[in-house]
Amino acid sequence: MAAKEARVMLSTIADYTRLTQDLGKSMTQVAKQPDVSRETDYFLGHIGNVKTIDDFLKDYRLYTYAMKAYGLSDMAYAKAFMRKVLTEGVSDKDAFANKLTDTRYREFATAFNFAALGANATSTTAATTGTATQYVTQTMEQKAGDQNEGLRLALYFTRKASTITSAYQILADKALTQVVQTAMGWSPTISSSDIDAQAKMITDKIDLTDFQDPTKVTKFVQRFAAMWDATQAQSDNSTNPALVLIGSAATSASLDTDMLATLQNIKFNR
Repeated sequence: MAAKEARVMLSTIADYTRLTQDLGKSMTQVAKQPDVSRETDYFLGHIGNVKTIDDFLKDYRLYTYAMKAYGLSDMAYAKAFMRKVLTEGVSDKDAFANKLTDTRYREFATAFNFAALGANATSTTAATTGTATQYVTQTMEQKAGDQNEGLRLALYFTRKASTITSAYQILADKALTQVVQTAMGWSPTISSSDIDAQAKMITDKIDLTDFQDPTKVTKFVQRFAAMWDATQAQSDNSTNPALVLIGSAATSASLDTDMLATLQNIKFNR
């Protein structure tokens, strides 16, 4: 049992490397899983019939698929809230979605841009195969998290890194906050401190423009994964093998710099 626990605790970097070295293959494997394939086929086969926001919200299967694709499953119940997001769109800087710190709502309203495109909103690439790609990505991260929460966080951070332009974006997202706090060795208790002080702490220690560089994102995720594994291994104080392997494991991990392009080019069979 101890050996198995050690293997799990030490697996974040190894599993992350395995998934990302051939992301296209990893995504395709997830896309072909029966439950994922079935829901994706339904979505791609029916989303084009949706012409209004009402149509969209009434088809629970389509709506919840789309919400999961953009990481909003926990808000699927809030249809009045999402109706406002979709109705106001993203063109006006004062639109509801643009005022929300959480960028996922803006991404959702951009993908399903009823405000600007009307009945044609569901015929765009973003609304169809783009959303399907997002769904598979979310599913891959979710399944990874079922085995290793650190792996889910690493994958999520990698996907979101290039969209980060301010410390407040990080602080508005629990997962991003957890990755940054872990990577920097900060206690999660700092989340109870003043929000502006937290933002300054981040910008004082991290150059956010680094997250536009896949190579630097790789290094940051490696740092997170090493710290995550070490933290998880602290329950075994006798040898703490994670600490012994951090150096070699971190140097062996690598990230395909074409990852984001790959995510946008996954092909779905109809």
